Amino acid sequence: MKATIWHNPACGTSRKTLAILEETPGVDVTVVEYLKNPYSEAKLRQLFADAGIAARDALRLRGTDAEERGLKDASEDEIVAAMAANPAYVERPIVETDKGVRLCRPQDRVHEIL
Repeated sequence: MKATIWHNPACGTSRKTLAILEETPGVDVTVVEYLKNPYSEAKLRQLFADAGIAARDALRLRGTDAEERGLKDASEDEIVAAMAANPAYVERPIVETDKGVRLCRPQDRVHEIL
């Protein structure tokens, strides 16, 4: 099974999720450090649609200025545009496999798509 994790190595939850993926037999992991290789708006929309969540559900408020910038109450399009411009606004980690997409907070949610 192929799995892609949008990863931030500074995030403990992201590191734990990556460890689960690497320790699961038969999983071929691709790691995308999204702060170095930002999401496109199209990719964000696809990931959110496949995960069954709104952009607002994946908006990272803690440790960012997203709330001060009004993103908490912004439209879906405004949130996605802000996330594409500044990937730090995306909660982490997001994992995609052929069984689906999950925002893996907590990290054990990754098991739902393995």
